[in-house]
Amino acid sequence: MSEQSLVAMTEELTRRRWLLRLGKIATLAGFSGLLPEIATGLLSGEQSQADLPPGLYLPSTQHLVHALRTGDQTYAPPPGSETNYVPPGPSSVQPLFFSEEELRIITRLVEIILGKVDPAPLSQTTKWLDLWFHSAAGIREAAQNLDPLHRVLAAAFYGEESVRALETTDPQAVAREGLAALGRLSVESYERGFLALSLSKQMELVGSIGTANPGGPLRRFFEIVRSEAIRGYYTTAEGLRELDYKGNSYYPYCPGCETVQNAGLPNSRSRIVQGKVNEADSHLL
Repeated sequence: MSEQSLVAMTEELTRRRWLLRLGKIATLAGFSGLLPEIATGLLSGEQSQADLPPGLYLPSTQHLVHALRTGDQTYAPPPGSETNYVPPGPSSVQPLFFSEEELRIITRLVEIILGKVDPAPLSQTTKWLDLWFHSAAGIREAAQNLDPLHRVLAAAFYGEESVRALETTDPQAVAREGLAALGRLSVESYERGFLALSLSKQMELVGSIGTANPGGPLRRFFEIVRSEAIRGYYTTAEGLRELDYKGNSYYPYCPGCETVQNAGLPNSRSRIVQGKVNEADSHLL
């Protein structure tokens, strides 16, 4: 192997190297109790990696420490940061598709579908539904104007039925017709509008939708709301925690070594893991 090849292999930014580097920063910045400035200083002498392709960059130690220390909390990033937080929006915003009264109906439907949830994820879920219906017309237009080759690819990947549904289905019309049908059913059943009913009667009315005509506007509308409400809720922070979703997490120790600690060997897990990390470090670096 030539000397140039060895140099290229040494400078190559691999995923393993990146994870090891992240692990060092996480250990210094969080798990050992050091301040971010100290962790940054200790790692500032690392050899710089080879240039990355356009559009990619190696995060600085300051950025990584900041991200690891803040977690899911909202902080003002330090000046000059490579990334920024999206500030949370106001609790009440102007609906994009539904009227104010319609959005209250949607909110009550989501409450019945999801059960008891906190106000914050409930609000985020209803905003998602409002955005979903608002975007439906643009999505349908984009689907109808796909390049023929792109459409062939989409049909091969998602299926012809799914692509055709995007091209032909009008969710906004379904929503308008479904809300009107819900209002009529409420008046016919209880002689008052849906929002004027007690919670028990609202739940009873929603339960009866399951026996409605599958092709009717009310049933189609409810199925869309139910599907997107579940999607919207389980992509909020609270919904992901309920699923115990870990995402791209860094583990300071191997989760599989917990049984060793439970066996009554104090501090054995940390020694075993530290040995494994040192062994991996020596092989990879």
